[in-house]
Amino acid sequence: MHRLIQEIEAEQMKLLKKDIPRFKVGDTVSVSVKVEEGDKVRTQMFEGVVIRKQGSGLRESFTVRKISFGEGVERSFPFYSPTVQAVQVMRSGKVRRAKLYYLRKTVGKKARIEEERRPEEAPSAPPASSPAPNILAS
Repeated sequence: MHRLIQEIEAEQMKLLKKDIPRFKVGDTVSVSVKVEEGDKVRTQMFEGVVIRKQGSGLRESFTVRKISFGEGVERSFPFYSPTVQAVQVMRSGKVRRAKLYYLRKTVGKKARIEEERRPEEAPSAPPASSPAPNILAS
């Protein structure tokens, strides 16, 4: 029975075809959310730190925390929700916890998360087209 449910969820995820980038807890993300007010539909951006990822498959969700006008605001988003239009990773954070609930109690600089430096490919030196002239040989 469990395998059958997984197969059905895999089919549903293929049908939804959400293009969500890979991100992890501690990353700063910007989430585009479709908001309907009456007959108007608009897109609202919610940018903050991912403090939690939970679930798997269709039920997977994540929670984003930001500070707005001095108040902490948290919002949970299901990965495959039709209201979530796009998720963009702004920067990667270096954390050693799976859940960052301790950020709720921190204020100011203590709430900062160190940025993770990913090793980038070093640019190769340009090939020398002609050898350098030997000035001392004359």
